[in-house]
Amino acid sequence: MDTPATSPAPSPAASPAPPPAHVPVATLTRGGLVESVHHGSVAVVGADGALLAAVGDVASPVYPRSALKPLQAVAMVRSGLDLPPDLLALACASHSGGEEHLSRVRRVLELGGLGPGDLRNTPDLPIGEAERAAWTAAGRGPQPLAQNCSGKHAAMLLTCRTAGWSTAGYLDPDHPLQRRVVQTVADLCGEPAVHPTADGCGAPLVAVSLLGLARALARIAGAAPGTPEGRVAEAMRVHPELVAGEGRDTTALARAVPGLVTKDGAEAVQVAATAAGAVALKVGDGGGRARVPVACAALELLGVDPGALRPLAAVPVLGGGRPVGELRALALRPAPA
Repeated sequence: MDTPATSPAPSPAASPAPPPAHVPVATLTRGGLVESVHHGSVAVVGADGALLAAVGDVASPVYPRSALKPLQAVAMVRSGLDLPPDLLALACASHSGGEEHLSRVRRVLELGGLGPGDLRNTPDLPIGEAERAAWTAAGRGPQPLAQNCSGKHAAMLLTCRTAGWSTAGYLDPDHPLQRRVVQTVADLCGEPAVHPTADGCGAPLVAVSLLGLARALARIAGAAPGTPEGRVAEAMRVHPELVAGEGRDTTALARAVPGLVTKDGAEAVQVAATAAGAVALKVGDGGGRARVPVACAALELLGVDPGALRPLAAVPVLGGGRPVGELRALALRPAPA
């Protein structure tokens, strides 16, 4: 997921939009007492985009952060990007920064006659714990290659080469690539992309509603093979270890549910889609610990086997090294007929 955003602060005269009307979506219990409550919002749609459940505020715009990457990848494929599934998965990834990730990022760059020096994403250390430890033990500091969005940026550069666009300024919101991305996001979500800003990695970022985001993922997951949407979905299904990494909850969730297309985003965003539909959620306080348990509860409304989700549906709360409670999603209800 992206590091904290570094976009310019709004003008003192600018008034921030009102916050979404989030509601309780998960509780943390300890010793039989509810110790903490997470508020958020969840949208669940069917394969046709029809709303099946709405918890909290699914209409206000939110920043999907890295959960936008599958949509950005569709825009790139529509623009001519042609990669095998493993490399296309890296275009959708918030990767852990292992060699299995970084070697593929280099390959994407090489296909365009480019190298790591052409990346313009924010330098960072790997986000995977083991990967970061190995990187720093080797005496390396923050680099764009190691930052978790480097696969997306490499794919953006290659898309520019393929389409005949300049690679200089590829992160400029007025660059043809970024205009195509915004158009694609609006098309897939079925609503305008609003509140443009910059993500933590430096790429342009837009906001959409959770309902629109869920509908976009349903379109991607249900797309025909060989279409841009279908190619992105297949890459993410086949290579969940490249979309995140070993030991990461998004990779574990993808492996638990055959055919699932899922992606996390900073500030506690999660999207997930099956052939039956899609879910999009945000935990309002930005704390990621409730993200996957809430996603599991939402996926049950799409008919996913609760047994497959059980290992991820609750997070143990420890006291002295032993379980004394858990973090679990509150029950979600289908939308009224």
